[in-house]
Amino acid sequence: MLWTSLALVAYGYVGYPLLIWGCARLFGRRRRCPAAADGELPSVTLLIAAHNEERWIGQRLENALAQDYPADRLEVLVASDGSRDRTVAIAATFAGRGVRVLDLDENRGKATALNAGIQEARSSLVVFSDANTFFEPGAIRRLAGWFADPQIGTVCGRLVLTDPRKGRNVDSLYWKYETFLKKCESRLGALLGANGAIYALRKADYVPIPPDTLVDDFVIPLVSKMKTRKAVIYDDQAVAWEECPPEIGDEFRRRSRIGAGGFQALLRLAPLLSPKRGWVAFSFLSHKIVRWLSPFLLVLAFAANLVCLNSRFHAGLLAAQVAFYFVSVVGVFLPGRGRVSRLVRLPAMFTSMNLALLVGFWNWLASDQGGVWRRTVR
Repeated sequence: MLWTSLALVAYGYVGYPLLIWGCARLFGRRRRCPAAADGELPSVTLLIAAHNEERWIGQRLENALAQDYPADRLEVLVASDGSRDRTVAIAATFAGRGVRVLDLDENRGKATALNAGIQEARSSLVVFSDANTFFEPGAIRRLAGWFADPQIGTVCGRLVLTDPRKGRNVDSLYWKYETFLKKCESRLGALLGANGAIYALRKADYVPIPPDTLVDDFVIPLVSKMKTRKAVIYDDQAVAWEECPPEIGDEFRRRSRIGAGGFQALLRLAPLLSPKRGWVAFSFLSHKIVRWLSPFLLVLAFAANLVCLNSRFHAGLLAAQVAFYFVSVVGVFLPGRGRVSRLVRLPAMFTSMNLALLVGFWNWLASDQGGVWRRTVR
C-alpha cells in the first residue's frame, strides 16, 4: 500500500506530464488557426455571467466593446444571476452601445445563468467569460477563427493571472504546469475542459447542464464533446487577464469547490473513461482521476508507513514525510518573494491543493455545495 500509493501520486504529478509530453511530440497534431477576413467571421455572442459584480462590470463591458471584431457581428450579453448590488443598473447604461442584460431575479447559480444566457444568445457562436476577466483586443477574433473548421467543437483561450496589488503577471509554477498539460493534451485531441474566463463553442453544440453543476467550464466542453465528438483545443494566443485571489483562504475555498465539482462531474462524465475514447480516456484517467485520488493516496501512504517501521529505511521515509508536511505549514506563513521563499511554498502549494480536494470530497458527500454562487473575494 505504501509504495503503490506513492507511485500513483508520483505518476499523477510527474510521470503523466512526462508521458503526455512525449506522446504529444510523437503522435500529436499541431493545428493552425485559419486566417479569416471580416466578412468570413461568424456572429458571436460574448456571454458574461455575473453575480454582484458592480466593482467590475463597467470596466468589463468597456473592454468587451473595444474588441477587434466587426461590431455588427458581436453581441454582448450579461446574464445577471440574482445580483443584489448595482450590477444590472451599470450594465443597463451600455444598452445604447448594443449590450443586452438578462436579469434573473433569483440567485440560482452560474449553471442556471449560463443555460438561460445560451437561450437568449442571438449568434451562432458563444464566447463564455466572467465579469472580472479582461480580454486582449484580438481574443474573440482569434477564438472565432478556429470555427471555420467544422471538426472544432470548443476552443479554450489562455488565462493570465495578475497580482491584485501590482498588476504584474504572477502565473505560479502550478499554473504554468497546468498550461503545459493543456498544450500537450490539445495536440492529442484530449484537452479536458476549459478556462471559464475565456472559451468558445457553437450555440448548436451546447448541452444544457444540471443547475447544481459546480465546475461548468469543465463539464460544458466535455458533455458537448460526448454529443458531437468534435475536438476541444487550446489556443495560447487568445489571451485573457484576471486578478488572482489576494488571500490564501480565498484560493483554498475556490480549490475545495473545484474539488467537489470534480467528484460531482466524475459520475456525469464517466463515459469518457471508455477505451473507445482513446487519448481522452487516457488523459481523463491520468490527469483527473489519479489527481482526485491523490489526497486519499497520501493519507494511505502515511498510515501504511506508520505500520512499516521495522527498518531504518522506512523510519527515514516517515521522517521525510513529516518534514515535508512541516515545511508545507511553514510555507503558508513565510513572507517574501525570494528564491528560498518560492521553493518553500512549493510543498505548501502541493499540500494545500490536496487538502482542498479532500475538503471538497467531504463537502460533495455531505451535499454541502450547491450551484448557487459563493463569490470569491478578489
